[in-house]
Amino acid sequence: MSALVEIIQGIGGIFIGLINVYIWVIIIAALLSFVNPDPYNPIVQFLYRVTNPAYAFVRKFIRTDLNGLDFAPLIIIIALQVLIVIIRSILY
Repeated sequence: MSALVEIIQGIGGIFIGLINVYIWVIIIAALLSFVNPDPYNPIVQFLYRVTNPAYAFVRKFIRTDLNGLDFAPLIIIIALQVLIVIIRSILY
């Protein structure tokens, strides 16, 4: 039984790591939106392709554009942090 628990904890740790990487991708994309980067840059295109579906999902339910600032990245980061806390409380 101990080996199964360790495998599940390992998978959970990988999942938490992937969530943390996605949080950093959101932060980088949000910071890039302030400097207006070249939209034809492959890195910028990748960041927008990865983050825009999550932004669109949040924008369907909550009005996030207030006075020119988009709060969708902040809402997503908070939700992902809550998810990490829940996963850690279940696994450990």
